[in-house]
Amino acid sequence: MDREAREHYSVVIQAKDMAGQVGGLSGSTTVNITLTDVNDNPPRFPQKHYQLYVPESAQVGSAVGKIKANDADTGSNAEMTYSITNGDGIGVFSISTDKDTREGILSLKKPLNYEKKKSYTLNIEGANTHLDFRFSHLGPFKDATMLKIIVGDVDEPPLFSMPSYVMEVYENAKIGTTVGTVLAQDPDSANSLVRYFINHSTEEERFFNIDANTGTIKTSKVLDREETPWYNITVTASEIDNPDLLSHVSVGIRVLDVNDNPPELAREYDIVVCENAKPGEVIHTITATDKDDFANGPRFNFFLDERLPMNPNFTLKDNEGEHQYVFLIYVFLVLTERAQA
Repeated sequence: MDREAREHYSVVIQAKDMAGQVGGLSGSTTVNITLTDVNDNPPRFPQKHYQLYVPESAQVGSAVGKIKANDADTGSNAEMTYSITNGDGIGVFSISTDKDTREGILSLKKPLNYEKKKSYTLNIEGANTHLDFRFSHLGPFKDATMLKIIVGDVDEPPLFSMPSYVMEVYENAKIGTTVGTVLAQDPDSANSLVRYFINHSTEEERFFNIDANTGTIKTSKVLDREETPWYNITVTASEIDNPDLLSHVSVGIRVLDVNDNPPELAREYDIVVCENAKPGEVIHTITATDKDDFANGPRFNFFLDERLPMNPNFTLKDNEGEHQYVFLIYVFLVLTERAQA
């Protein structure tokens, strides 16, 4: 008997007395027979070749397609697993088995790029999970098919040459001074032209402009390092053919120091000295500061203002550092910055 050809049978049985002679009595009953399935049918793919379309924008880890082999058996005898046995897409795609629908679920393992590779080929095998060795001579209990995957081209936003940029410009530079250049290109085969712009949505971004065609960033205001030593702006790129496709990149701009601030006394000094102070005794220490960077700031030279009459009772000693000793009750000081070697 073949369950796949006919699963149910009904048999009517009659019993007669008097050895079946005329005049005897009889009774009858119906017997319903259901055949139990055994795993005597291997899985079979309806086609030997399949084709699947997957856009290059598909997300890694997402399901991109399904494939199914048929098995004439039922229950556990029809259970199967799918696997990728060969093909140039074996590292890009994976396949799993849906136990409820007995379908092979194809998933994406790596990003697709239409411009680099437009198609992949996979050899897929479906095999029974539970085997009945009484029918092994009917095997093998598996089947294979070839799946060709066509990668679909998707219009992608411009791609910047770097994930972020760092640029430098000197403070006090003239308006229109070039800071640097960003570069973005259309990754699609159309190679559409790209335009650049800065939103100027923040106060920092208002200090800079960008050439829409070249991506060259220039100053639009005079910069002061002592006020803002670092700017963070965002540059946006869009395709001319599709302005809705946008890419953004962060640009950090470091403002370099120039020596544009004179040294200043750290505070107002009002010095008191005892009348019995000994000659050579340190009366007070004077400190100076500079808003510029260290390279353009300390160290300082201290000396008495030559425009004022000298007081023979007090002298000033330069300690060749930030702290200087001065021997006087009150004195006007002129500070100059020491040239760096």
